Amino acid sequence: MTHDHHHEIPRYTPEQTELALNPPAGRNGGDLVVETLHGLGATTVFGLPGQHALGMFDALRRSDLDYIGLRVENNAGFAADAYGRVTGEVAPLLLSTGPGALTSLAALQEAAAASSPVLAISSQIPSAGLGGGRHGYLHELRDQQASFRDIVKSVHLVRTASQIPSAIAAAWESALTAPHGPVWVEIPQDILLKETTLPLVTAVDATPRELLPRPELIAVAAHALSHARRPVIIAGGGVVRADAAGKLRALAEKLNAPVVTTFGGKGAFPWEHPLSLQSWLEDRHTTDFLEDADVVLVVGSGLGELSSNYYTFRPRGRVIQIEADLGKLESNVPALGIHADAREALSALLESVTGREGAEAARDAVRTVLEKVRARLDAQDLALEQRVLASVREALPATAPSFWDMTILAYWAWSAWPGPMHSGQGAGGLGYGFPAAIGAAAADVTKPVLAVSGDGGAMYSIAELATARQYDLPVTWLIVDDGGYGILREYMTDAFGETTGTELARPDFVALAESFGVPAVRTSPETLREDLSKALAAPGPSVVVLPALLKLFAPTHLA
Repeated sequence: MTHDHHHEIPRYTPEQTELALNPPAGRNGGDLVVETLHGLGATTVFGLPGQHALGMFDALRRSDLDYIGLRVENNAGFAADAYGRVTGEVAPLLLSTGPGALTSLAALQEAAAASSPVLAISSQIPSAGLGGGRHGYLHELRDQQASFRDIVKSVHLVRTASQIPSAIAAAWESALTAPHGPVWVEIPQDILLKETTLPLVTAVDATPRELLPRPELIAVAAHALSHARRPVIIAGGGVVRADAAGKLRALAEKLNAPVVTTFGGKGAFPWEHPLSLQSWLEDRHTTDFLEDADVVLVVGSGLGELSSNYYTFRPRGRVIQIEADLGKLESNVPALGIHADAREALSALLESVTGREGAEAARDAVRTVLEKVRARLDAQDLALEQRVLASVREALPATAPSFWDMTILAYWAWSAWPGPMHSGQGAGGLGYGFPAAIGAAAADVTKPVLAVSGDGGAMYSIAELATARQYDLPVTWLIVDDGGYGILREYMTDAFGETTGTELARPDFVALAESFGVPAVRTSPETLREDLSKALAAPGPSVVVLPALLKLFAPTHLA
């Protein structure tokens, strides 16, 4: 059988052959790791050194990769996650064995939930200790990979030096194949340290597989959308990850279909567009409108807890769901399930649907829903919260990214922030905001990055003030200090009438930041916009502390 479509293997020149036959001396398995990453196109790596991983870290010294070292492995994982989100590129994360690797698990869970392409490369105890015997090596686990299998997309084990380039290339390809996600490579200490005579790793091929929609499903979906009377679109994080916002907008305008974005899908559709229902998914007026549609196109969302108004969304019309993660297809709502990358599926639909009339009716309907949402908010005593969020929006330059921890102001931003934002809502763990902002700043040091945390979440990442200062990164950290775990305080008060474990002693955040050499200011709701603008405009890291007790708007899913 002949294959005439495969890539030609490039012929080596005599000079290249000579270099391959006589590689530079003093290289080890760690060099093969670093050379492979370079050959795949990596420019920046994140991580934290540890005893078994030192072969990799020594090799970094001989490479031109930029290294950003954080102070806690979980924060290094959050930084890599954010780098992957803002660039769409693989973010390598170098970890040590046992406790070092395990400390990254919560960050890898967030990367998995948010489809972020993080390539974790972990060391392992020496090969002599593998195989089930309990030898008592430092950091030894009975089965290290088992701790990662439940979380990452794929696990790649290396047991000889010659396996390193292919294992990392396979992991890279997996991380970038839709849906993006974190992957894990494990290499024993002795393999990383042992000198190698293998030639320098040059270009490595790791092309992600395309996830194309099946044509018969597109035909059925296009017919349903073209003939719908009241179509609506729910756009999720899959649209953002696939860089498909342009395709989505073109389809919505062709169909005159209102679009609501999920919290992870913010930025998938222009906030002020006349067809934009924005992101008010936790408001029953939005839920009712979506339920009333005769065809609902869900793109790049599994309609999970937050996207379904806590599972109260019960569509009466026909649902079409485009989703790259097979496990999410029809997992919450019966639908015509199309397993595909959002960009490819939207392209196919755009070519197949016929335009619909009804632009005026669709725009009127959108205006009516947003007016009802606004009226519900205005009926509550929430002027402070809305002013604080507006001040943050006004202070942040339009192109500057923002990263939000699990805090009350972020819960507001999910619904009310006009445009793209990044948060830890995929897995919902604390401590995401500040280290994530560090990762985004490492990807582009030319523009400021905003991090937003509560005082509880801030304590997870205080150590990274040292990182921001060490690399002089343009990250401004807004800490909303309400003296505890504010959202849990609200939940417990509502459920039990009193709280347990939510009230926190905390440091003087301004003095603490200044002890790291990071300028800091205590602000107020009245001066927030000015203080935050100033901090964002100044070079390097800064902290703005806002003492404020914010409330969340009333939920609509409990009735």
